[in-house]
Amino acid sequence: MVGTRGAPAHYGGFETAVEEIGSRLAANGHRVRVYCRTGNSEITGTYRGMELVTLPALRQRTLETLSHTGLSAFHLLAHRTDAAFLFNAANAPFLPVLRAARVPFATHVDGLEWKRAKWGRNGKRYYRAAETASVWLSDALIADAQGIADYYRAEYDVPTELLTYGAPILTGVATDRLATLGLEPDRFHLVVARFEPENHVDLIVAGFVRSEATLPLVVVGSAPYADAYTARIRELAGDDPRVRLVGGVWDQDLLDQLYAHSLTYLHGHSVGGTNPSLLRAIGAGAATLAWDVSFNREVVGEHGRFFRRPADVASLVERAETDPEAEHLRGKNLQVRAGAYDWDAVADGYEDLARRLASRTTAGTHIGARRSRSLTRDWGRA
Repeated sequence: MVGTRGAPAHYGGFETAVEEIGSRLAANGHRVRVYCRTGNSEITGTYRGMELVTLPALRQRTLETLSHTGLSAFHLLAHRTDAAFLFNAANAPFLPVLRAARVPFATHVDGLEWKRAKWGRNGKRYYRAAETASVWLSDALIADAQGIADYYRAEYDVPTELLTYGAPILTGVATDRLATLGLEPDRFHLVVARFEPENHVDLIVAGFVRSEATLPLVVVGSAPYADAYTARIRELAGDDPRVRLVGGVWDQDLLDQLYAHSLTYLHGHSVGGTNPSLLRAIGAGAATLAWDVSFNREVVGEHGRFFRRPADVASLVERAETDPEAEHLRGKNLQVRAGAYDWDAVADGYEDLARRLASRTTAGTHIGARRSRSLTRDWGRA
């Protein structure tokens, strides 16, 4: 499993997927190797049955992922395996290395990375070209949301393996840790997100500040290389005592208590496909207010409420505080819906795909041979 910060999961959706899927594959008797980034964890050797290979990376936003994946790919060249999963289409420059190693592999393409505002003009061109290269060079593609699968079918006329994430169902969650943040059960609103423009933390904070809500907004999150965006969020919060910026929280027990006992959970993610934070929230029974995009609607369905503007946020949190019982009922309905997202079933899908990759019987192998779009065209624009 290549292309992420590795295991244990401390950062985002890819890392969560690697840990949850990899540990289950290992429990099923497979030898699972996870490439980890230096600094991700103090754990070395093995973790939950997975073999950890820790390699360094250049600590620059535009080079960190690529430099680590490059080292991982060359390590894999010397230590072959039956099949590989590469996470993040941005790692496309190293796909030829995997092909040279004659390791069959699937690329988990994630969301529409080239739409992220944090990338400049050249960055967007690069990510769009990398997306096309992943289609052209991969033995199979993995999409984690139907909306992503539909995009690749429409844009490139290629199939994908639809493998989502799991949603842990959390019941009977304690409340004792909330006091460490000065919170009471069901008497706060919650945001959990990396501080990136596409997650709309700034819009959520702006909307909340202009609302008449009386309960606090707890904002959990941070991001490397995002000082300007973090400063914007702090500026929008100003001296409003209702907004509590608590930074990153890596204590899963505390996070679960926050999800399970929030009055509402506000989810502003817009381009990343199915999001594990959203799934964990609904699995905990959190009444979710989500950015209005197909990926989020796919997850929460008719039991979600949606926003696009600061005014929407203000209206929704005010509405929630006037009828908390309705929010509790929404949360219970969302928790039932979360049952459709099962990590065991997801891992079974990855196991089946790994076997087909190893035997060269995937529907898409070699998917790039279809060449429904010109790789030369897109790389030429980068």
